[in-house]
Amino acid sequence: MSNTIQFIQVTPEQLQKAIITGVKEQLNDLKDLFQPKEPTEYLTRNEVKELLHVDLSTVHNWTKKGKLKAYGIGNRIYYKRHEVEQAIIPIQSI
Repeated sequence: MSNTIQFIQVTPEQLQKAIITGVKEQLNDLKDLFQPKEPTEYLTRNEVKELLHVDLSTVHNWTKKGKLKAYGIGNRIYYKRHEVEQAIIPIQSI
């Protein structure tokens, strides 16, 4: 069995253009699937307080209750921005 492909009435330029178009489409599809990962943004307690418009003691209490997850480096406390944003839950209307 032969794997010969014949192109009838197709010029080399048309074939080249078809191949390039196909490759570009595939690359665009891959580019959409594989967006670069953004680095984790860390917030201080004061930045979290300002972001959520609450008192520093509220940030402390939410951390103690497990509503917010804190990370430490030395004696400094940080929060991951995306985790703080995910902690905000929708409230069902009454």
